[in-house]
Amino acid sequence: MKEIVEYTDYRKFIQDYYDERKRSSAFTWRDFARDAGFSSAVYLKYVCEGKKNLSVNAAGSVANAMGLAGFEQTYFVLMVSYAHAKSDAAKRVAFEERCALAQAHKVHVLGKEEFDYFKSWKNPVLRELAPHMPGARPLEMARTCRPVITAAEVSEALDLLVKMKLLKKDKNGNYHQTEKSVAIGTAEAVPVAARDLQRQMGEFAIKALDLPLSEREMSGMVLGLTRRSYDRIRKELEDCRRRITAIATEENETEYVYRLNMQLFPMSGRLGTGKKSVLNKEDKK
Repeated sequence: MKEIVEYTDYRKFIQDYYDERKRSSAFTWRDFARDAGFSSAVYLKYVCEGKKNLSVNAAGSVANAMGLAGFEQTYFVLMVSYAHAKSDAAKRVAFEERCALAQAHKVHVLGKEEFDYFKSWKNPVLRELAPHMPGARPLEMARTCRPVITAAEVSEALDLLVKMKLLKKDKNGNYHQTEKSVAIGTAEAVPVAARDLQRQMGEFAIKALDLPLSEREMSGMVLGLTRRSYDRIRKELEDCRRRITAIATEENETEYVYRLNMQLFPMSGRLGTGKKSVLNKEDKK
């Protein structure tokens, strides 16, 4: 069985523990439930199948039944806390606690670097900015960012980008991108951090309304759609994003770092069938 830090899903960890015990003994779900203090013989089986959730309060008892102690027991409870957190903020706290716990015991958590990359707008901005400012010091890069940040924040972001191999540093101290673009990965916590990044960028978009029209492009539409229309538009946006990425990567030079938000979201509950229409189109202002 793998080490606990190699797991991101507590249900999978429980299932693997059961399977391993089952292979070497007459261990049953009833035995497992009894050891963990559950009256239902199939409760933990249902947990593994996703039919039931394990509460944080019960997680310690299950950990004890599996023989986990100390660091491993705490780590298991944090896995359960993460899985059933009600908000992205709570998930982020549980994941960061797991990472801190693992680091204290000198073990690596899968997805930590990816999580760190997407949780702050500074990382993708400096990934684009640094390669096009050869010879620049962190303070100069910091003053070029919008909003302005500190030299220490720049240094921290650059260290992460080099560690993740998203940037490489040459013998002259200049930075170069290793890939043209970065996509969200499959690590469990990455989508949580990515949503946080989108919130940050959404706030910047509001502030950007004060920029001159020559420096920003903003418009919007309120649409009446069927589900079929929504799916077609979503596909169109995905295709558009790919075409924009292709355009942006055609040239090796950069004059500015821009953020492009593409958003399509509901502003009502589901209505009865009716005629769809464009309710309002906003001109650029």
